[in-house]
Amino acid sequence: MLYLLTEYDFFNIFRYITVRAGGAFLTALIFGFMFGRPLINILRRRQGKGQPIRDDGPASHFAKAGTPTMGGLLILSALLFSALVWARLDNPYVWIVLLVTIAFGMIGFADDYAKVTKQNTKGVSGKVRFSLGLLIAALATYAASAFHPADLANQLAFPVFKDLLLNLSWFFIAFGMIVIVGAANAVNLTDGLDGLAIMPVIIAAGTFGVIAYVVGNFNYTDYLGVHFVPGTGELLIICAAIAGGGLGFLWYNAPPAAVFMGDTGSLALGGALGAIAVCIKHELVLGIVGGLFVVEAMSVIIQVAYFKRTGKRVFLMAPIHHHFEKKGWAEPQIVIRFWIISLILAMIGLATLKVR
Repeated sequence: MLYLLTEYDFFNIFRYITVRAGGAFLTALIFGFMFGRPLINILRRRQGKGQPIRDDGPASHFAKAGTPTMGGLLILSALLFSALVWARLDNPYVWIVLLVTIAFGMIGFADDYAKVTKQNTKGVSGKVRFSLGLLIAALATYAASAFHPADLANQLAFPVFKDLLLNLSWFFIAFGMIVIVGAANAVNLTDGLDGLAIMPVIIAAGTFGVIAYVVGNFNYTDYLGVHFVPGTGELLIICAAIAGGGLGFLWYNAPPAAVFMGDTGSLALGGALGAIAVCIKHELVLGIVGGLFVVEAMSVIIQVAYFKRTGKRVFLMAPIHHHFEKKGWAEPQIVIRFWIISLILAMIGLATLKVR
């Protein structure tokens, strides 16, 4: 919205994506600080008993009973408000990512609402959530591919290799669906401890903000040998807003959490990261930067598949962060070590821009 004021901007500062990204970050952060406590108070009054706690979970989690959920509403509100203020609203990639985020947030909200009102951990049917997620991801991937340059449309780009592209044709839609839905559910599975999911999301958003800025700037792509995708630099604004809103939420989600993100936040943020990756043609790099999310999701897949086949478990409990809880690790110890791993993976992901 502020970009429309550039004709009256004597110093032309609103023309610079980096300036608007800084504004988006601070706006979302301040929004989170201002409205976090009022939202928590409302959620506590409306939800009563708060988020249901799994009966088969670690014993330490029963102390969290009564903590309200749906805190993702704070992040999404901060993100949406900040993006509408600072982003170019004539940019199609901005709307693709925002609409995916909102749509997945609505699925998560419905799931959280069902859990709170029924006071059980089942929520909305997994098949319903998965089917709606696939539909949203298919539409988003199709739209992104339609706006990609002709030489990149439906192509899978590989990190490290400068000119290697694989033409997936219509299968690119299916691939994009896997990326977006997979990212949404992987972040959702990671959100099991206070502060565990939000910081890796912030780190991933910051990393993809840098990549989006580079991919959308011809001078940088020409120097680094990265594929140029015009217009994607504007996604730095979205990434900055996610980081700002995420930090604002973390203020209240830090142990002991005053509010949980819930599926409202985790599905939305995971979907946003997946959509950004598809838009900037760095889907495979998301698997590196979001490697922690991948490991969490794979631990569940391995546990379920192995149990069905043998009747035995690979991990003491899945997702894998619960395995370490069962082994006696303290919750802050797990959370901080997982943050460190996320930061290392982000550095590796950024390195793929230069290694060609």
